[in-house]
Amino acid sequence: MSYANDMTPTVETVARTDAGLASELRLSVARLARRLRNERDPQNPLSVGAMSVLGVLIRCGESTIGQLAAHERVQPPSMTRTVTWLADEGYVVRRASDSDGRVVLIDLTEKGRQTLYADRRQRDAFLVRQLAHLTPEERALVRQAAPLIERLATI
Repeated sequence: MSYANDMTPTVETVARTDAGLASELRLSVARLARRLRNERDPQNPLSVGAMSVLGVLIRCGESTIGQLAAHERVQPPSMTRTVTWLADEGYVVRRASDSDGRVVLIDLTEKGRQTLYADRRQRDAFLVRQLAHLTPEERALVRQAAPLIERLATI
């Protein structure tokens, strides 16, 4: 393995192994996630977790507390607290299932949808500005990598 100044491994040499690639990817994704969190509107009263619940509802449609908890990898009582707050503030609504009245479904309200879209627009604008610093070839590589990173997050 080649080292810069014969002491420290370079990014290029570390990333040649799967373990090195995993380490570099973890660090890069964490830094990008932190930057994106910092780009949120400071006036938005929703936590990152609450925003994530809205995102699940927009992608998956109405869901039960159990489904939301499983998707977000939290315990149902924790998800119940989040959903209760979101419902009290008008971001989501609860309704009985048409097929089984004992089942409660959670869905977005227009306020929840608009809040989520505004948050996404702001953070997407930040990424557009950042992408402008890359060459067309680098942007093409990011375009290819994005679906693969998504796959890593969901397998």
